[in-house]
Amino acid sequence: MMTFVWKRLLGTIPSLVGVIVLTFFISHALPGDPAAYFAGPAANAASIENIRTTLGLDRPLPVQFLHYVVDLAQGNLGRSLTTGQPVLTDLLERLPASLELSSFALLFAISIAIPMGVWAATRINGPVDHVCRALVSVSAAFPTFFVGLLFVYVFYFLLDWAPQPLGRLNEIAFSPPPHVTGAYTVDALIAGDWPVLRASLAQLILPAVSLGLFALAPIARITRAAMLEALSSDFIRTARASGLPVRKILMTYAFRNVLLPVSSVLGMVFSFLLGSNVLIEQVFGWQGVGAYAVSAVIASDYAAVQGFVLMMATLYVLLNLAVDIFATLVDPRVRFEG
Repeated sequence: MMTFVWKRLLGTIPSLVGVIVLTFFISHALPGDPAAYFAGPAANAASIENIRTTLGLDRPLPVQFLHYVVDLAQGNLGRSLTTGQPVLTDLLERLPASLELSSFALLFAISIAIPMGVWAATRINGPVDHVCRALVSVSAAFPTFFVGLLFVYVFYFLLDWAPQPLGRLNEIAFSPPPHVTGAYTVDALIAGDWPVLRASLAQLILPAVSLGLFALAPIARITRAAMLEALSSDFIRTARASGLPVRKILMTYAFRNVLLPVSSVLGMVFSFLLGSNVLIEQVFGWQGVGAYAVSAVIASDYAAVQGFVLMMATLYVLLNLAVDIFATLVDPRVRFEG
């Protein structure tokens, strides 16, 4: 198993190198001049040039890249010009908020998509199957930010069922729980602070559902297709001919074969959720890495943009590694095929 893990890790090095090179040069190609942005509208050419020299932006691009790689090798992602803090500190402070949001969105999607996909496959072309396909099409058709804005309008503005979409917690009424993981719901649960837990969950529901609806479509589609393939296989026909109970055939034999393709798509979907929660965080005032990246792009904050993309790429690699390890546990043949 460890040989397999090391082989996968070594295989990710060229991808990470490519991400570092592309991120650096693309972020420096963004429109806007960070020196002029930070000098302010009243600055003259001399003060802008002075800031550019201080930031090292007057050096040739290959020299800037060399300095960036040397700093990166020392674990230094640079200093954000917008917050004044090290980029790594900013990202680590905000990452738990994004992970909490994406995890709840994925849990919501899984809790609906997998049972629905299995149910639809056992009733092919029936009403349940038609409802499943319609829901998949509708949930994939609307952009996440549009769904988020629609939810805010209906559930907050019209019905007044949801709290104000102003972040992770109403900090006027509640204090954040003691920091353990950085996820307010988990930390409140650890502290046994039930009012804060309820308030955190109330703030979390609308953004998580908005994000989870988009993830629901690929999971349900893959589950349905994999279940149909499993149910039409020879070993299922043999199990039926042997008189085994339907529940045992479905959950013990068919569903086990569904786990492999579903786990593969779950890894990709979670990576997608982490990257695509940028717009949802903006809509709901969620202080995660997505909102941080948007502010960095607007301000041409190169170090912050590069740090965000590199962190996303690293998370994507780790998630895929976890999915590969899980796949080898479900089906050991994957280890040898890889």
